[in-house]
Amino acid sequence: MTRRKLIAGNWKMNGLNAALAEITAIGAGVAALGARAPDVLVCPPFTLISSAARGEVAIGAQDCHIGVSGAHTGDISSVMLKDAGAGSVIVGHSERRADHGEDDALVRAKAEAALAAGLRTIICVGETRAEREAGTAYAVVARQIAGSVPFAAQGTIVIAYEPVWAIGTGLTPTNDDIAAMHGAIRAELARSDAARAAVTQILYGGSVKPGNAREILALADVDGALVGGASLKAADFLGIINACV
Repeated sequence: MTRRKLIAGNWKMNGLNAALAEITAIGAGVAALGARAPDVLVCPPFTLISSAARGEVAIGAQDCHIGVSGAHTGDISSVMLKDAGAGSVIVGHSERRADHGEDDALVRAKAEAALAAGLRTIICVGETRAEREAGTAYAVVARQIAGSVPFAAQGTIVIAYEPVWAIGTGLTPTNDDIAAMHGAIRAELARSDAARAAVTQILYGGSVKPGNAREILALADVDGALVGGASLKAADFLGIINACV
């Protein structure tokens, strides 16, 4: 089965109004590719979503609350994100899991809220270096999928495999390791929903750059990339997007 490639940029806590020019440049580069272009998504900070959504690039958010509204100071619901112009949201990123203590149950609840609001939902999974070296990487990721993915929910789910030790470090697993983990993720999804597993995009994230993107994106069961630092500059991000062509 052919699944479209998806190149998603996670800007994290970066980007002021001046950075909207980078999103405009990304849009122009994608438009120049025409029908050859993959699906492209940029997830800027909350403060830029509304302005960025007026452009030509699909815009997403980096997190959401499990509720629709209420007394939750500083939080933003999926409904608010949708209203601001976002069409997607990332949940369960390792930085949220580590810095904010988010467990699988909370990630699943956020995913359910996002799907209910009509947002494409990117659910992140991945092991630490210690877990990889201990030989438990597959078990850790399988547990995260079982606990974080709301299989019964309707809507578009994307899985992003991001080995924690490769995020922002310049390190990447071997191509064989990436392909093996992506295959294992699809098999794990198929245990609960074979039809959904066949169409679910599985992205790789962790120090993806223009220089290594083409070989990573050519691997079996790699349906795109979740890109961090290299998505902040249009030239770098377009280098990764062009690797799909």
